[in-house]
Amino acid sequence: MKFKTLFLSTVFALATFTAPLGAKDWKKATITLEGAYAPWNLTNADGSLGGFEPELAKVLCERAKIECTLVASDWDGMIPALNAGKFDVIMDALSITEERKQIIGFTVPYAATPAAFATAKDSPLSKAAGTGSTIKMTPGQTGVKEIEALKAVFKGKTIGIQAATVYAKFVYDNFGSVAEVREYKTGADRDLDLQNGRIDLGFDDAVYFNNAFEAANGTLAFTGPEITGSIWGEGEGLGVRKADKDLADKFNEAIKSALADGTVKNLSMKWFKVDVSPQQ
Repeated sequence: MKFKTLFLSTVFALATFTAPLGAKDWKKATITLEGAYAPWNLTNADGSLGGFEPELAKVLCERAKIECTLVASDWDGMIPALNAGKFDVIMDALSITEERKQIIGFTVPYAATPAAFATAKDSPLSKAAGTGSTIKMTPGQTGVKEIEALKAVFKGKTIGIQAATVYAKFVYDNFGSVAEVREYKTGADRDLDLQNGRIDLGFDDAVYFNNAFEAANGTLAFTGPEITGSIWGEGEGLGVRKADKDLADKFNEAIKSALADGTVKNLSMKWFKVDVSPQQ
């Protein structure tokens, strides 16, 4: 789902030298989540973490025979903090992309989801061309007729995105020349402005938006086509330090097992009402 912008690469590189080196037994691991990206992950009233990923993490840790501790942290600082050794795993709808692979390691994907635009249900931008359809895109692809049609409709409008995500990059690349792009620290902050008419559109993970629409009491809706394909990377996976391939291997086996026996599908249906299992 999300993409960390490549910046401060020197700082990141230096941070990796503070990370643990060499093979470890991995009896224990700390996993970080945002705790604010429902239904992927959320913070319950009692302060505990809930949602699709915390429940899946419990299964994966049991199968990997690792005692896991879940902690919440800010999205935009996760990758440097991981490389600095503050925790061992990122599990926050983290898209596996070639750019990220230069900085951290990944497991195999446990989910793959499309993205879409959202707007107020009564907005003149609702039901833009392609609404209800799906298009597939590849990284760097240009001249897509559906995107060109949206650019004409969205010209001069304000599009809200969560900062430092793959969706932010997509909006800047494709709509930055025709629309105002407004960044938010969290998706929830963006959604509130969308509800209150302070921005015209939002762009994010489609299953995230389904949950946001419920929270907005049906005042928001999709517009334009859903966008899927390798433009979002290989899917969502666990992020680990490059040096911790042994940890990734343990979770790889657990993820493959959870996909094979339907655990991922069952949790998907519980939290998303749709199966987000990556295509095998």
